[in-house]
Amino acid sequence: MPQFRTTPIAAAFAAALFVAPVPTWAADDDITPQITVSAIGTANIAPDMAVIGLTVLREAETAREALDANTEAMAEVLAAMQAEGIAESDLQTSNFNIQPRYVRPEPKDGIHPPPRIVGYQVSNSLTVRVRDLDRLGAILDQSVTLGVNQGGGISFTNDDPSAAITEARTKAMQAAISKAETLTEAAGIGLGRILTISEQSSEPRPMPVARAAAMDMMAEAAPVPVAAGENTYRVSVNVTFELDQ
Repeated sequence: MPQFRTTPIAAAFAAALFVAPVPTWAADDDITPQITVSAIGTANIAPDMAVIGLTVLREAETAREALDANTEAMAEVLAAMQAEGIAESDLQTSNFNIQPRYVRPEPKDGIHPPPRIVGYQVSNSLTVRVRDLDRLGAILDQSVTLGVNQGGGISFTNDDPSAAITEARTKAMQAAISKAETLTEAAGIGLGRILTISEQSSEPRPMPVARAAAMDMMAEAAPVPVAAGENTYRVSVNVTFELDQ
């Protein structure tokens, strides 16, 4: 009767044939039932500060002449702002621009002549933070008198809106919890612990006022009528809860 010898390699191969397979799929029980709700909270507060944009635009035949005229007018505006009690830290140059003015000659015999430079314009913009809203109308009126002929955008804001944002955030979270409780109660299931919270806040947008064409009308009103109204701070939250089934 023939005899067989088992080599180490053959023994290892034979043992591998009897290794039980290990499952690689995850159990369905690992999925946590959950619900995500969104809610918005708002808080209104009267503004205590205004941010205005004032622009001086001057034109002349040369860039030098336009710049000199603009510099003189803007210097008067800055001096007037400081005389009104505006701190230097609340005055900031926001834009300065020099550009030529062109005219395009009429075409002749089908030939289009290139544009010609006929002058230059210089614009200088100033951002002003006005902390005394009772003086805002007078400041706008005086700025036009001193040569401001563009701009006029107003943004009513708050120096420290943190309390209003906290109030809006609290209301948003309370609304989210109330919404989740209502939904789960209607579904006949329990509401578990909070898994995630995310939020997004927004501040009031700038309120535009009259532009260049209407700025001349401001000069006739003394002072310019201004209504500050209220600022609305808004916070939205997304909250994910675990369901208790």
